[in-house]
Amino acid sequence: MSTPVSTQVIAGPATPAPLLGWAVADTWVVARRHLLRLVRRPDELLGTLLIPVMAVLMFGFVFGDALGSSMAAPGEEYREFLLPGVFTLTMAFGIGTTTIAVAGDVRGGVLDRMRSLPMSPVAFLAGRALADVITAVAELALLISLGLLFGWQWHSGLGAVLAAVCLLLGLRLAFSWIGIVLGLLVSSAEAAMKYFALAFPLAMVADTVVPTSLMPGWLSVPAAWNPLSATVIASRDLFGNPAGPATSWVADHALLMAVAWPVAIAAACLPLALGRLRRLAR
Repeated sequence: MSTPVSTQVIAGPATPAPLLGWAVADTWVVARRHLLRLVRRPDELLGTLLIPVMAVLMFGFVFGDALGSSMAAPGEEYREFLLPGVFTLTMAFGIGTTTIAVAGDVRGGVLDRMRSLPMSPVAFLAGRALADVITAVAELALLISLGLLFGWQWHSGLGAVLAAVCLLLGLRLAFSWIGIVLGLLVSSAEAAMKYFALAFPLAMVADTVVPTSLMPGWLSVPAAWNPLSATVIASRDLFGNPAGPATSWVADHALLMAVAWPVAIAAACLPLALGRLRRLAR
């Protein structure tokens, strides 16, 4: 009597397409977790928006006339100059939220639980970045609405406005990756809150509140090469808002640098974050 031969289907190596699909699905699961947490805690989003709203009120109405006089611009014209800077400041200050959230997930054991699941190792990082960008869309929508109430407006077509919004979101994505790296490095969420103070010099030594041409000579060079300056100048141009005189190579090529800076920052931070993630797994 012959023994029947058993047939087995041996799975071959996974092809790139399914692997990419799994990575995208895992990324969305992680991003959805962060977004649902934000919906359940709306005070976190409101707290993030307090800084730019206060910046509009303080610099636009309290100090606006004095700053506008130094620029030979009346208060309303200065507010049109200011609002793109405030939009950019909001994108930059999001680095604090990202750093604190990632540090809390790492120290709270969330990263260990995710690592025990059959999921893409990049999803923990990319999901956080995706959630930040989606949140930034809501932040920009609210800030643009407030800006319109305060007298700001754009003077260009819808395509240029959408391009400016994309530049702002690109900067937020780049700063999200910086926040991810810092969150993986700091010892706790409390330590991340203290390091957040370092974002203020970066945000102010830029073409955000006043043009770099009014800064001392020794300060205008680092301010011009600040990634925020390129985004602010390019977005002002796309919105059709008034801008300071172009006194540097960066200002003359603001649109190019507004794209190049976020790409370079994200490309540098991604391998750093993956390397740190592997070291935490040991």
